[in-house]
Amino acid sequence: MKRYRFFTLLAAICLAHSASALTIATHAGTIERDTLLGVPCRIYLPYQYEQRVKESKTVFPVLYLQHGMFGSEDDWTEQGELLKWMSLLLMNDRIKEMIVVMPDNFLGSIPPEERQALMDRPNVTPEGEKFDTEKGSAHWRKLTREQEQAYEMSGYWEENFRAFMTAAEEKYSINRDPSKRAIAGLSMGGFHTMHVSHYLYGEFDYIGLFSPVIIPRRAENGEEQVPTVEDSPYHTMGFDLQIDYGSPAYNNWMTDLRRMIPSPPMYWIGIGSDDFLYTQLQDYRHWLEVNNFEYTYYESEGGHTWPNWQNYLCRFMRKLFW
Repeated sequence: MKRYRFFTLLAAICLAHSASALTIATHAGTIERDTLLGVPCRIYLPYQYEQRVKESKTVFPVLYLQHGMFGSEDDWTEQGELLKWMSLLLMNDRIKEMIVVMPDNFLGSIPPEERQALMDRPNVTPEGEKFDTEKGSAHWRKLTREQEQAYEMSGYWEENFRAFMTAAEEKYSINRDPSKRAIAGLSMGGFHTMHVSHYLYGEFDYIGLFSPVIIPRRAENGEEQVPTVEDSPYHTMGFDLQIDYGSPAYNNWMTDLRRMIPSPPMYWIGIGSDDFLYTQLQDYRHWLEVNNFEYTYYESEGGHTWPNWQNYLCRFMRKLFW
């Protein structure tokens, strides 16, 4: 009898596990590769996307999700395990269905006429030494850190993001209303998110900054520049991050944020208490509070890590499009 009960219990556990796996499978979308305006992307499409669009002309909200410095379009799907988290959250009705567009915002920062010449160069280490590896490996790069950063903070990506967004929304069944559009990013992707969202004022009702780079803010209207370049945590690491203030995307930063105050977007900020960018983010929060800018702040333990960014993404997505 005891043996019979054991096998009955085991069968029940197996059935429950199979049912759970089936439920996850029916909620799981797919991850596709694409190139939009010459920018490599990974695209998350909801379950039975093509059939639903064809039969019901379904349109979906969209999240534009950006990686950090020295990353690629694969970061959120591979290191961030986006498909797993989205499937679990959908299974438990914690998030709305959405399309997620994950561009290579580094390559998107390089003008097309320069991009091919760059891709034809030998691979180099961060110090500029040549090496051989396959494209797509964790250390594949064509530039030194300083050269890559110069593109990342040139303003080109922010200035051209509207065209990129339009290309995505023409190709996929995306709701173009700002109330159905979100943008987020980690680290340097948080920097891009911050500047795209004010430069394209009014286009995003949801903005997420995960451990964002905040350096520096140029003085506007006689205000003190906070923080200074010398205060940058990157400065102490041996190289400086310099924003190209000749770009219109980096002008009127604070003015644009003030324009949002009467009808603010959901402005969500997350960071770890041990993150090397922590102090500068607190300076930014102080500015937001002095100017009565409404935002949501979440602080976790730990530092500049993928477990933290996965946590922030899940919390952010749970607030979208309700």
